[in-house]
Amino acid sequence: MKISDIKLALNKIKTLDDLAASEFHLDERKGVQNALKSRARTLQKEVELIEKYKEMMRYENQHYGKIIAGIDEAGRGPLAGEVVAAAVILPLEHDFLGLDDSKKIPAKKRAALREEIMKYADYGIGVATVEEIDTFNIYEATKLAMDRAVKNLKHTPEHLLIDAMTLDNGIEQTSLIKGDAISNSIAAASIIAKTTRDEMMIQHAKRYPDYAFEKNMGYGTKDHLEGLKNYGACSIHRRSFEPIKSHF
Repeated sequence: MKISDIKLALNKIKTLDDLAASEFHLDERKGVQNALKSRARTLQKEVELIEKYKEMMRYENQHYGKIIAGIDEAGRGPLAGEVVAAAVILPLEHDFLGLDDSKKIPAKKRAALREEIMKYADYGIGVATVEEIDTFNIYEATKLAMDRAVKNLKHTPEHLLIDAMTLDNGIEQTSLIKGDAISNSIAAASIIAKTTRDEMMIQHAKRYPDYAFEKNMGYGTKDHLEGLKNYGACSIHRRSFEPIKSHF
């Protein structure tokens, strides 16, 4: 049997136990043995992802039977651009393996998870404008964006899991520090919020090309600060944030 055919056969094996029982272990060819090791690593990684997903469902499981929405935001710290929040209700019949704090996930995987979440989950997106940030402060603007995200869900949640925030909306809720690393619902929301805001900043960069928004997403990086120094502040800069408040 050709090694290429064996690799195809190995890809059809779905568990480590079945792989261990495979007759291909009797084939001493180096290419076959390497293929077995590669498939074992892939299956082990899948086992670890499944276990992590189960572990990150513990807060959701505490409220089993209720409609639970995870909520997170993106863009509290930048000097420019809106703050974006997302609320996500995960379906019970689908596992979104690989969920984590969106900043820890490679861009390609993050994009794939975003597509998967948008296809199978109920999600809502909320935005607070730069003007609202400057008027109310970033904390209150973030709460405003989160409330809007909840209202944009198709279903009304009965319990909220929120990353390090509380909302005054009358819905039962749990605030979790670093929630995007310990709750799948919040992690899913963090991915939707970040990817949505990143897309918005890339569009802003086309209108304001002097600040490298497509790379820094509005954060105070060297190239962004250089743009501020040379061209001053633009309409999406937060006037209530330093150094813009004092110098521009």
